[in-house]
Amino acid sequence: MNLLSSLKNLFIATDLRQEPEKLRLGVRASYSLAATNLKANHPFPAGEDFAISLGYTRELLDSIPTRSRESFVGVANVAVFAELPVGATVLDIGCGAGLDSLIAAHRVGPSGRVIGLDFSPAMLDLALKSAAENNLPNLSFLCAEAERLPLADHSVDIVLVNGIFNLNPDRAGVFREIGRVTKPGGLVYAAELVLTGALKQKKLRRLDDWFS
Repeated sequence: MNLLSSLKNLFIATDLRQEPEKLRLGVRASYSLAATNLKANHPFPAGEDFAISLGYTRELLDSIPTRSRESFVGVANVAVFAELPVGATVLDIGCGAGLDSLIAAHRVGPSGRVIGLDFSPAMLDLALKSAAENNLPNLSFLCAEAERLPLADHSVDIVLVNGIFNLNPDRAGVFREIGRVTKPGGLVYAAELVLTGALKQKKLRRLDDWFS
């Protein structure tokens, strides 16, 4: 390899799959920006209009505090299509600003419990404020990573996941943890974007392309 080729290779970004911590930090920063700066250019769709396009109804969204609607980031209307019986214990992994958690807390009622979990403190700050505004004592939030859930074995009836698998470098760990905390016979409702073909190598090197 000549000197020119060697220098060129130094400036080519590596496949982010080989740099899991760099990918993790980049994802956290991008999602946190959706909580702190709604007008910024985001590498993913977000907000109230986007939620409506996914099937959340206007009536339902009007019952949710504005901050959680405007900072919504997901890929589907998981809390709408999931079966959430009254009295169930629900874990919402990657809860963001809390839209799905808030909807779930209303659906399971006072006898149920909803735990929203996210690794972005900025998003959780919005979720906590919305829960207080809606007066939902059956809703709590945890700051943690999906591959290391701070919950006991077989402690939840239902798990909601609205688009986090593709952005986590330890996907196997996430599935393993979901299986560990879900009760025997429990249910998992998850939504994710699915590729129909292999990504080009250059798209594996740019953080923005991981969201599209």
